[in-house]
Amino acid sequence: MLDHINIENILFLDIETVPEVHDYSELDEAKQHLWDVKSNYMQKGELSAEDVYEKAGIMAEFGKIVCISVGYIQNQQDGKQLRLKSFYDHDEKELLSEFIDLLNNYYNTNRHLLCAHNGKEFDFPYVARRILINRLELPGILDIAGKKPWEINHLDTMELWKFGDYKHYTSLALLTHIFDIPTPKDDISGADVRRVYWEENNLERITTYCEKDVAATVQLFLRYKGEPLIADERIESV
Repeated sequence: MLDHINIENILFLDIETVPEVHDYSELDEAKQHLWDVKSNYMQKGELSAEDVYEKAGIMAEFGKIVCISVGYIQNQQDGKQLRLKSFYDHDEKELLSEFIDLLNNYYNTNRHLLCAHNGKEFDFPYVARRILINRLELPGILDIAGKKPWEINHLDTMELWKFGDYKHYTSLALLTHIFDIPTPKDDISGADVRRVYWEENNLERITTYCEKDVAATVQLFLRYKGEPLIADERIESV
């Protein structure tokens, strides 16, 4: 499976997002109304728009990116090495600008690919939307308007697992478990990112979590290809 793909041409990534402000009350009146309408489907039972605002980070129109972690594989004489790098900042425009520079400088040909778990439905469109909202220019690999499906250089480890099926979401945690991919025990989960950011102001903790997800995605991709996993000592954060 995936034998036709040169894994050294893939940039693996994961993003962490939070609501654009800490609390619903900090939104201006117009944005509150827009959130009220947008979040209507979440308001079950006696929940209000304010009650569900903690989920605003999943929507690019109401959230922001606080970390993008990437990973790339290098084939060396003594085996594969995984290098991880993260872009994180309270200033979203700054981290996006740095990420765009990486894509424009190193992932700018039709042989290069992006890969993420559930990336086609979340990471890739979210990043593209936030780039435009921040008045930045889309890098070529994210500018998919007018392209045919086979011209879009995006891979998705969740989509690959579907094999054309249309069933529900399959988590990265579940796939790493069934493929016997060892993962370090995390001290936070995706549900904790908003709290860790807005209440603890701990971007470094979020970045560590994000890099672990990138490494897990890489290992899952290797399992799909039937190749050995990369040993922990050959995973480096740069």
